[in-house]
Amino acid sequence: MRSIGTPAALEWRRRLAVARVGEGYSIVEVADFLDVDPRSVRRWLAAFRQDGASGLQAQAVPGRPRKLSTSQEKIVRHWLADCPTHHGFATALWTAPRLAQLIEQEWDIHVHPDYLTTWLRQRGYTPQKPRRVAREHNDAAVARWLAQDWPRIKKKHAAAGRACCGWTKAGC
Repeated sequence: MRSIGTPAALEWRRRLAVARVGEGYSIVEVADFLDVDPRSVRRWLAAFRQDGASGLQAQAVPGRPRKLSTSQEKIVRHWLADCPTHHGFATALWTAPRLAQLIEQEWDIHVHPDYLTTWLRQRGYTPQKPRRVAREHNDAAVARWLAQDWPRIKKKHAAAGRACCGWTKAGC
């Protein structure tokens, strides 16, 4: 498994290991100092002996190439700051399938929505759902009830010495 760090930092560590062994430190001491396995130090020494300093250079990391370039990733983040309706969607809620659809429309790159969910979480985005509001919701009626009926109900319960709405009398 590849160690954590930039390629330059990993290369510096390999060069340091070779230099320390050259100074007379044992392989085990160098491995303990760098917090690596002694086999790694032996492998680095063998590469140095065979190819010289070029044997310690950072190697390309194997794996699947990225689908989105860094500039495309920045554009996607800018999209997330916009309202989805500006991009032709019916509601103001970003979803991974919508984002995947937009990426495919813009750049003809197919990205699975499940991957996009992971990708977004790695960049600090969390799924958000809007608060549901009933269709019959009437703000004026709610305000009228809070102003007229609720004080009457509270007063009635307080006069009877009962708890109202799960609060104690002192809380009412």
